[in-house]
Amino acid sequence: MSDLLSIKGARIFDGHDWHEHAALLVEFGHVSAIVPEAEIPANAAQVSLEGGLLVPGFIDLQVNGGGGVLFNNDPSLEAIRTICAAHAPFGTTALLPTLITDTPAVNIAAIAAGKAAAEAGVPGFLGLHLEGPHLALARKGTHDPALIRPMDDEDLSRLVAARAALPNLLVTVAAETVRPEQIAALAEAGIIVSLGHSDTDGATAAAAFAAGASMATHLFNAMSQLGNREPGLVGSVLTHDGVHAGLIADGIHVHPAAIEIALRAKKGSGHIFLVTDAMSQTGTDIKVLTLNGRTITRADGALRLADGTLAGADLDMIDAVEFMHSRIGLPLEEALRMASLYPAQAMGLEAEMGHLRPGAIASFVHLTAERQVGATWIAGREMWRA
Repeated sequence: MSDLLSIKGARIFDGHDWHEHAALLVEFGHVSAIVPEAEIPANAAQVSLEGGLLVPGFIDLQVNGGGGVLFNNDPSLEAIRTICAAHAPFGTTALLPTLITDTPAVNIAAIAAGKAAAEAGVPGFLGLHLEGPHLALARKGTHDPALIRPMDDEDLSRLVAARAALPNLLVTVAAETVRPEQIAALAEAGIIVSLGHSDTDGATAAAAFAAGASMATHLFNAMSQLGNREPGLVGSVLTHDGVHAGLIADGIHVHPAAIEIALRAKKGSGHIFLVTDAMSQTGTDIKVLTLNGRTITRADGALRLADGTLAGADLDMIDAVEFMHSRIGLPLEEALRMASLYPAQAMGLEAEMGHLRPGAIASFVHLTAERQVGATWIAGREMWRA
């Protein structure tokens, strides 16, 4: 059997350009070329699609759960398998299972589960996102205030050691509660540091970015806002060229007008990218969830605590892409980049992820004519088909 696979019959977007009447060639889990259909090698196994689009797989850097599993409630290898599998039908081919603020014991278990997932080669597992517990109480959002605490030397050492055991590690911290020298130590260890759940002023945020923080978690949400005399974290993110920012594009977490303003304001090498902040409901009809003993209700497209606080999002990546294209009015290719190329760049993985140029990992999605997910491939293997 040939190790060469060709996929034809759909318009191909390689993350930069469109290709008409072409075939995607995959060999040993990587993209080898995009060629005219007439030049498909004779020895290639062929998959023929009936129209639609072939696009880079979506990369979600903030996923709390899926398939009925919440990572905080079950920080295990099997939970990671379930979460990754639950998001594949929505076009996500790589994700960071995300642990929000919890006890040290749960953090340790989550890191061990991530190490096990890496060793097992779980399809779609990219690494971990530890969102907290080193946050600001003033911007706690749904995080349990009893569990929020400063970062100490033991925490720092544990995170540095975790990075060595994981393919990638992203941590969300508050700029005013984690010192610049701690941020620098994390960044030097290869950890992506994101500012979030922070009530910082612009100057403190700028110092954190200078120390090595390179990202912001769910832009606008749980952070100090842009004001006329104080830019806050929002203003600092938008004016620092190299800083990337996740965005929950559901029309609930951020008003469409605010999204449009942010897109116009954000310039330079840093980009705004899409995240789902999904909880355990993805891929299920679950209506009630629990987190740290608190009840979350799913209704009207949102997830909320009893007091109305948003608790994650009832969102998947293909719906986020469609929102950016149809509601915000972005060209489809730019909305797709926000779900693939830009998160890859934010993690420093753009050499092999977020596009379909030669050498890239062959993770891609077939979108139907209605822009629904028809099939998902991860590293050259078909993982899901409608």
